[in-house]
Amino acid sequence: MTLSQQPELPETAKAVLITRAGGPEVLELRDVPVAPPGAGEVLVRVRAAGVNPVDAKIRKGTRGAITEPKRVGADAAGEVVAAGEGVSFRPGDAVIGWGQPGTYAEYVTGPAAKWTPKPEAVGFAEGAALGVPVSTAYQCLRSLGLRSGETLLVHAGAGAVGQAAVQFAKLWGAEVVATASERNHDKLRALGATPVAYGDGLLERVREAAPQGIDRVLEAAGTQEAIEVSLALVDDPARIVEIVVPGWAAEYGVTVFSGGLPGSMTPEANALRDEAIPYAARLMADGRFTVEIGERLPLAEAARAHELVETGHAQGKIVLNP
Repeated sequence: MTLSQQPELPETAKAVLITRAGGPEVLELRDVPVAPPGAGEVLVRVRAAGVNPVDAKIRKGTRGAITEPKRVGADAAGEVVAAGEGVSFRPGDAVIGWGQPGTYAEYVTGPAAKWTPKPEAVGFAEGAALGVPVSTAYQCLRSLGLRSGETLLVHAGAGAVGQAAVQFAKLWGAEVVATASERNHDKLRALGATPVAYGDGLLERVREAAPQGIDRVLEAAGTQEAIEVSLALVDDPARIVEIVVPGWAAEYGVTVFSGGLPGSMTPEANALRDEAIPYAARLMADGRFTVEIGERLPLAEAARAHELVETGHAQGKIVLNP
């Protein structure tokens, strides 16, 4: 089907823009032009958009200067409205997207290669929740070379990245110890991890939980406590993957994957991230992978979503519903 044969497209639609670097108050809901898809692109009607901590970093200007109003968001799920030349998707197809330009919106146009079919058993909110956290967890564990029979330590195990990492590791035959606040311990046990509480004595508690030793670490808490405990547990700091504090690569010799550290996201790492979402969507459809959905807010409350993410008050993944 050519673009000219497809349904008439809206000229404008609502989208959340960062108007200047700053706090959540700089997010504004505005009318923006709807771009028709070019070759290799699709136009998607967004049904749910995932909110990620990196969105707040972009808003604050720590991931590049904000010199003009800029759309925000990278993850979404929705329905194809129009498809450009060379694209196999058709209008009406339900899809899950990641790495898309500006998904806090009613419509988004982006590369078809960053969309995958949404299984019928997967909800739009659950699909939109995959993106950044699931691709991060998958890519980090694959890059670490985690193997069956090994023991993985996950710091901030109850977060979106942590929960995904726990599930992948268990599916691949590893044992998992995960740090978290005590209120989240039952949640981690249900996913198959052994939870340990933060605070004084953490090193001893981890050693007690894993007398066989820790083979590899995914550090997603970004605290001094977490990195010091991790370094005490593994012989080679390169077996620790850090995703919160890029500077620890130089300071401690740990492995860092971060958009905030130039050169850390190799082509191989990005290829793994692209592989993660279709894989996780299939697992979810089979009932073998879950995501925790928290508050569902309208686009107009994007600032509220950022406040919840930044203050740590969010329980589960926040999604925006256009």
